[in-house]
Amino acid sequence: MNLYSEQPGPIGVFDSGYGGLTILEDIRRQMPEYDYIYLGDNARAPYGTRSFEIVYEFTREAVLTLFERGCQLVILACNTASAKALRSIQQKDLPQIAPNRRVLGVIRPTVEALGHITRTGKIGILGTTGTIQSCSYPLEIKKLYPEYEVFGEACPMWVPLVENNEHRSPGADYFVRQYIDRLMMQCPDIDTVILGCTHYPLLLDKIKTFLPEGVLPLPQGDLVAVSLKNYLYRHPEMERRCTKSSTCRFLTTESPQRFSMAASLFLKENVNVSRIVLE
Repeated sequence: MNLYSEQPGPIGVFDSGYGGLTILEDIRRQMPEYDYIYLGDNARAPYGTRSFEIVYEFTREAVLTLFERGCQLVILACNTASAKALRSIQQKDLPQIAPNRRVLGVIRPTVEALGHITRTGKIGILGTTGTIQSCSYPLEIKKLYPEYEVFGEACPMWVPLVENNEHRSPGADYFVRQYIDRLMMQCPDIDTVILGCTHYPLLLDKIKTFLPEGVLPLPQGDLVAVSLKNYLYRHPEMERRCTKSSTCRFLTTESPQRFSMAASLFLKENVNVSRIVLE
């Protein structure tokens, strides 16, 4: 049963907050010809500490909203939503309501890149509490690279630092160093650290400062963009259903003014945004 039109439409990009704008920026840079709709559920962010059931419920509402606006393909540019909701939406919802539409996440593309990068097979994950507790990264890594060892550390202070524009402040150094030190104490042979939250690229300079020499931090934006480009190449039937007029619309469940201010921080540009209600 398909409840939605088959007409071509924009690519949807969803995040619980602002961090997904870092993913959108890299996707647009590599694929500027496509149309996009970005939806941030800023009124209910953060998702990182919420239960699996609530994250699934909120993410499903967002995906259906993007479907209603014509998106044939939706990217969950949120690690927590990818960890806690993606599989349920793919397996339970899409076959029932939109069998020809697709929802993709950010975890798989990030994990796939590890085989070309790590030398020691010791992988660190820095993420929100929800992402770390979900064990989604270790599970996905074990599927592709069963010989790798994975170590995770939750960084609950990093998102507030970014969203309050304190990520460049000297005070942020304490929290960046603290979580990195805790991660490296688990295994000094870690040589690759996944930045498992889309906010973290804004802390990248500080993260590089406090990581030991030779340890590579791995932001997700470029990896997700390359993966999406390859996906559309391998699925021309979906590629034809994505419109191409180089447009981008922004939606938020919070104040448009607040979103515009944050978007200028993440995207370095002013954007027009509309407020919507998810239900």
